[in-house]
Amino acid sequence: MSQQIEKIRFFATCPKGLELLLVDELGSLGADEIKSTVAGVYFHGGRGVAYKDCLWSRLANRVLLPLSSFAAESAEQLYAGVQQIAWLEHMPAEGSLLVHFTGTNRAITNTHFGALKVKDAIVDQIRALTTLRPSINKETPDLRINLHLAQGDAHLSLDLSGESLHRRGYRKQGGAAPLKENLAAALLIRSGWPELAAKQWPLIDPMCGSGTLPIEAALMAANIAPGLLRNGFGFERWLKHDNGLWQGLLWEAEQQRLAAQERTDLPEIHGYDASPKAVSIAKSNAQLAGVDAWVRISHRELAQLKPLT
Repeated sequence: MSQQIEKIRFFATCPKGLELLLVDELGSLGADEIKSTVAGVYFHGGRGVAYKDCLWSRLANRVLLPLSSFAAESAEQLYAGVQQIAWLEHMPAEGSLLVHFTGTNRAITNTHFGALKVKDAIVDQIRALTTLRPSINKETPDLRINLHLAQGDAHLSLDLSGESLHRRGYRKQGGAAPLKENLAAALLIRSGWPELAAKQWPLIDPMCGSGTLPIEAALMAANIAPGLLRNGFGFERWLKHDNGLWQGLLWEAEQQRLAAQERTDLPEIHGYDASPKAVSIAKSNAQLAGVDAWVRISHRELAQLKPLT
């Protein structure tokens, strides 16, 4: 008899307006009981579904694991609510943490103050139980905590993503007004690019800037996981992390990336820009993304643009 997979409730955040696209994407990645709300989508699944969403979502900003919701009309209520969680189940006593706090109310008017109260509640609990004290790490914490305060209620979650998922890891430089990667992906999906790419239709971006749109188009056409180049994810130091499951998903995604290198049916993708600096940045980003064999970046004025023949 196969072991039943524990289903957990998660929440994926996204830019406003992308919720329905994210619903479809999460469904394709194995999530169920999917329900959209403003700037995000609730869904259920095992840890593997959450890991897969972090690795494969082209639209989400973050994947959160809700821990608790409670009244927080005062700083004291906020502190007490956070202490209801058994934090040693999630992080080591001498580990590190980072708190991301959003929202305010009449008693908690400053997000920095709110984050400090959350941090104090966690540190005080662990120190009382072990005499050890966790530290703050703004770069690579063992645990990332997200607390959103809205209408007197606090919503406490673990951030499984780490950095925002729109940061794929390939864009070391951006242009003057860079397009976020998940917004570029949304534009492509809205325009029907996945279906057009399957028919080998070409794509031209006449003002490509740092190359985000052509690069996302290539990753999509080649079915390469957008999170493969990231330095890491927030769940990797979580004490309940299943590393064997994660390594299996990584291996599968890497095999798909390697298979894409052998494909000869990918569409033409061109990016042009009038700025030589932008062209140089776009070429570098495409190379870092591993799609430079499929994305052709050239210096060209908009007035010189001609249709592909």
